[in-house]
Amino acid sequence: MAQARRYAGGVDGNRSLERGIEILRAFRPGVDTLGNGEIAERCGLPRSTVSRLTRTLVSSGMLDEVRHQRAYRLAASVISIGHAMRTGSPVLNAIGPTMRAESAKRRLNVGLATADRTMMVYLESIRYSPRAALRNVVAGQQVPMELTSLGRAYLAGIAETERERLLKQFRRRSAAATKALLADVRRSISSVEREGYCAVSWQPAVLAVATPIVLDGLPVYALNMSLQNVDRSDALASEMGAYLNAFAAKCKEVLAGREPE
Repeated sequence: MAQARRYAGGVDGNRSLERGIEILRAFRPGVDTLGNGEIAERCGLPRSTVSRLTRTLVSSGMLDEVRHQRAYRLAASVISIGHAMRTGSPVLNAIGPTMRAESAKRRLNVGLATADRTMMVYLESIRYSPRAALRNVVAGQQVPMELTSLGRAYLAGIAETERERLLKQFRRRSAAATKALLADVRRSISSVEREGYCAVSWQPAVLAVATPIVLDGLPVYALNMSLQNVDRSDALASEMGAYLNAFAAKCKEVLAGREPE
């Protein structure tokens, strides 16, 4: 069966390792350096524990110490891990070239993502634009699961019990996760079940359609196509959805080891 990504934390695990990983996760786009106090607040850990673990992360090459600020920043080795993941991914190696060809053929942006807790992280993002894009999306970038076509397609592809667990987390995480928003998420899930895709415009002048990629033995992925500088319409969403469904079927054949028709 396809596998939803779930991080239990603290179950038969190494607590120091888990805490060290949480410290690395505390660094987010837009934040260059963090001190022990800021890390402790973000991770919900005692400052003494953070101080001990940041020293270990510095000695292991995962953090650089910025002494004049009494702070830390992610070290270059973190990029190396991400690069190793992308170049070693059998999924990206299998369908990456197909995604680039489809983007050029349809003149659409094409993306592949999977879940990172309650966010979606791009594994690949092919941006098609004859002009400079106002919004640039790159591999490794995260977007909210509940707000995006990618996230809602992912929710449609996982088991109902896991889906309900995530919906509860959305409610706890943000006051923006209102009943209206969660109802919209459920409508998107129904659209995937009915039409094979969902259409979402979570940013102005951007229309995105997405579908889950569910194959035995692999995590659940979401594949999307998007257009910028457009007004959303049902006709445009339907046209893009048809392209996406055909392309997703081709990707599934490639991932299953068959030659696409």
